[in-house]
Amino acid sequence: MASLRPATQADLAAITAIYNEAIRNTTATFDTEEKSLDDRRAWLAGHGPRHPVIVAEQAGAVAGWGCLSPWSDRCAYADTCEDSVYVDASSRGRGVGAALLAELLRLARQNGMHTVIARIADGNPASEKLHCSAGFERVGVMREVGRKFGRLIGVQIWQRML
Repeated sequence: MASLRPATQADLAAITAIYNEAIRNTTATFDTEEKSLDDRRAWLAGHGPRHPVIVAEQAGAVAGWGCLSPWSDRCAYADTCEDSVYVDASSRGRGVGAALLAELLRLARQNGMHTVIARIADGNPASEKLHCSAGFERVGVMREVGRKFGRLIGVQIWQRML
């Protein structure tokens, strides 16, 4: 079982490697250019107590990470956030993502959030299954809104009321 904890600067190399693998090989993110360590430093600095970044550690190594991010910068959305969960390719299918998402939901509740949103690219059944098992419901689809790997991809909107 993975141990979960807040992310630190020391985790950024592993977080960056996990994210860059997702950029190169999946539609879990619509980023198309890999991130540098400096990019991730700025990204981590932009998160705070209400929108934390956490890591899952197994055998002393970061096996995955997750975060809560603001859904919008408009004040009316202050109690709505978006989750992100990324798991190292060698640790997928072992409960790391489920543990990260459960902790993010606990933190969202603790931080006074009312709802958590997930954007899931069409063709990502693992993320759909993860979010469904955590009580999310699919509430909408945006058709062909992102282009990656030479094709247009739709995005499903999933929501979990807290």
